[in-house]
Amino acid sequence: MNKKTNRRSFIKTGAVAASSFMIVPRHVLGKGFIAPSDKLNLAAIGAGGKGWGDIRNAWNDGKENVVALCDVDTAQAKNAIEKFPKAKLYSDFREMLEKQKDIDAVTISTPDHVHGVAAMTAMQLGKHVYVQKPLTHNIYETRQLTEGARKYKIVSQMGNQGASNPGQQQMIEWFKKGLIGDVDTVHIWTNRPVWPQGIPVPTEKKDLPASMSKENWDLFIGPAEYVDYHPLYHPFKWRGWWNFGTGALGDMGCHLIDPPFRVLELGYPTEVECSVGQIFLQDWVPEYIPEGCPPSSSVQLKFNATKNNKKDINMVWSDGGIRPFHPAIIPASDSIGEEGSANGVMMMGEKGVMTCGTYGLAPKIYLNTGEVIEMPKDYDGGIKNYKMAEYGHQTSWVEAVKAGFNSKEHKALTSSFDYSGPLTETVIMGNLAIRSYQESTGGSGRGRKFAGRQKLLWDGENTKITNYDEANKFVGRKYRDGWKLI
Repeated sequence: MNKKTNRRSFIKTGAVAASSFMIVPRHVLGKGFIAPSDKLNLAAIGAGGKGWGDIRNAWNDGKENVVALCDVDTAQAKNAIEKFPKAKLYSDFREMLEKQKDIDAVTISTPDHVHGVAAMTAMQLGKHVYVQKPLTHNIYETRQLTEGARKYKIVSQMGNQGASNPGQQQMIEWFKKGLIGDVDTVHIWTNRPVWPQGIPVPTEKKDLPASMSKENWDLFIGPAEYVDYHPLYHPFKWRGWWNFGTGALGDMGCHLIDPPFRVLELGYPTEVECSVGQIFLQDWVPEYIPEGCPPSSSVQLKFNATKNNKKDINMVWSDGGIRPFHPAIIPASDSIGEEGSANGVMMMGEKGVMTCGTYGLAPKIYLNTGEVIEMPKDYDGGIKNYKMAEYGHQTSWVEAVKAGFNSKEHKALTSSFDYSGPLTETVIMGNLAIRSYQESTGGSGRGRKFAGRQKLLWDGENTKITNYDEANKFVGRKYRDGWKLI
């Protein structure tokens, strides 16, 4: 053994041997195991915006190492670059993962269209992954990552941090006690988008920002169809374009659909239908722009009864500032969902209504008897790290990585791919309906067809629409050469 000490080495003395205690390094434990005494070597794929928060929280004030950062725009990654000056900087995550062998785990916080390819590449190399929500850009990718995490024995977590909020555990306990009875309708809504949606595709050519080369713009495009740079794509506004983003549903669905999905123990939806907001470009003719997410949408998903909810469930999603009306049971002076009612969830039960805001915040029950039940201020739901940043969502993942794939810490994660995969598929199912709806219009209100606006029936086990084959092209996507998922 090399006499030089490093983070994976250990000192074995007679006293240690006598006490049968030792600090065991990873090479003794075997591939895929990391001693609790070791520091993880972390890397960030996407180090700006939410990526900056993810890698910072996983680093946990120096309890781990950050050895590499990958971002196509150095201006966006400025905070991370300055905070971790010793980390090697890359613009291509494929190069980073190939060359830097000391990486143990990665946070992935790129635009949605890169999540799947980046995560699969990392997992195939044995790197544990924390992936921002939504888990992927489409249902095919989600299913592949869910199965891939099991196949490669990867400790995984999706970045819907509200999953680690004790408020959600409180809602589960309330429901199991039968306080609201069986649920037949769930209302979910958001004020998103807060970026441009439902606008014409930009056609003018714009200069790249000084912090981004032509080669790096090509890396930003990644697996998507190539388009020239435009500030309506980068930074942040990519969310409103199907080439890169997943719209209001992708941005907020994994936060807001999470509580009812978890509480009611839902599986794959059985059907979906939608309607979307129109825009008027000229001559007062309503237009639908298939390349972009709509300015507003309403989606209804249906689920079969579950073992803990004896009724079939209608889940109604609305975005673009459209929200459900106050139920009679909730006083007119009370907000619904979160304060101000801009975002929220209502589960309509036989005995009352359970509500919460984004991330499962401020859970509450309004009973038919007139009683109102709120979560005690000191309730923790048995969640160890909930007082940490983002309820310890990243640090819990780090602890699970150190403990190993078969550990109780991994099983305790609130959004490993075994859970967040089916959740994400439900979210993106809404987008599948929206895209089918948009395309079926032929791009213009003058020539609408009916087919895409009909109810779509879903075979979740086989990831297939069974009554309108045209919609199945949105289950996956076409990939550019060099960027395929597997």
